[in-house]
Amino acid sequence: MADATPASRNRVVDLLRGAAILVVCLGHWLMAAVYVDGDGGLHRAGLLGQATWIHPVTWALQVMPVFFLVGGYANAISWRAARERGTTYGGWLRARLRRLVLPLLPLMLFWAVVAPAAHALGVSASTLRIASMASLVPTWFLAVYVLVVAIAPATLALWERWGWWSVLAGTVLAGIVDAVSISQDLLLVGFLNYVLVWGTVHQLGYAWRDGALGSTALRLAMAAVGLAGLLLLVGVGPYAVSMVGVNGHGVDNSYPARVTLLFLGFLQAGVVMALEPRLQRLVAHRRVWMATILVNARIMTIYLWHLTALTFVVAGSLALDGFGLGLTPDTGTWWATRPLWFAVLAVVTTALVALMGRFEQPAADDRPAPPAARPLLAVVTVCAPLAIMADLGIASTDGTVNWWLPWLPIVAAAATGVLRRPRALR
Repeated sequence: MADATPASRNRVVDLLRGAAILVVCLGHWLMAAVYVDGDGGLHRAGLLGQATWIHPVTWALQVMPVFFLVGGYANAISWRAARERGTTYGGWLRARLRRLVLPLLPLMLFWAVVAPAAHALGVSASTLRIASMASLVPTWFLAVYVLVVAIAPATLALWERWGWWSVLAGTVLAGIVDAVSISQDLLLVGFLNYVLVWGTVHQLGYAWRDGALGSTALRLAMAAVGLAGLLLLVGVGPYAVSMVGVNGHGVDNSYPARVTLLFLGFLQAGVVMALEPRLQRLVAHRRVWMATILVNARIMTIYLWHLTALTFVVAGSLALDGFGLGLTPDTGTWWATRPLWFAVLAVVTTALVALMGRFEQPAADDRPAPPAARPLLAVVTVCAPLAIMADLGIASTDGTVNWWLPWLPIVAAAATGVLRRPRALR
């Protein structure tokens, strides 16, 4: 695959996507700060709640803007190619959903079976709640990204018609949503910014693809705008310094997404685009490019399963009376053992990727293109339960295990045609 890569491909896009997923994995494994107390009780400390000194570091660790930046670049290429071939929106969206949703289904099946079985065997609902909430955090990104992909043809049309005015409009609207949501204490209004904030960062990917920021000076200027906006919003405004959600330190920047993440997107996009020439030289090395291909070939599986790998490790520790999890987070010994912690989790994640990675290579789909309503219905019916599980987990605070929740995306994918029926049933 490395030798067959066309010269026209921008390898930096793939490099950034692969590097970002590794940063996400390390960040999640670090921030969870799971430990076992003297009585054998399992706790999730949340490193950001304890180590406030690390809050500024999240400006580099919160790399979701990079995902949406490279997503915009890739989706612009994909939709324009579909238009040239005469592919309908329904056909294009179903194909994109198959690449994004099919790797999710084994994870949903796993939790649909394991959660009620573990509860029946005596695992408490509170433990299952901690485990499922930690494991299913990645599904929030998938739900939001699927929404942004679904509207990509429309947002690309806005970019092609209005250019940077569309980015400015998205920024202003996101700011208005925040002003209303925060001043009136209307959390639900703030959820509009999941689309406005990430959709606008996605627009930056269009700008990158079309060469709208061709010089290094312009790219650094955009980074400067992002940095200035962040400093103003955090220093004068009510927003937390941490770009990863943490309670008690100002307005949460990620739940729901706030305009601060949009300015973080300007900052990160400007920096990585300014570094593009150097990154091109780096990824031109054959071994670097092969590693980039390897990670990208299994990127959804890595992302979706890396926190379930954490659950496996924690479960193994509990079976051994808390072996390896007795250290108090944010102590010197705890920090010194983090490389070993990362190594163990990387091995378990690699094993899961080896088992589940094939779902990222769906079989060729020769079915006629569906009406647009079907894949759009799939977007809604798959994303809604994902958002619920990412927020609440599978087990409720009253001790109930909602075993049916993971089945909803599976049923939705099958009913809307994202998941193909076996030939014998067609």
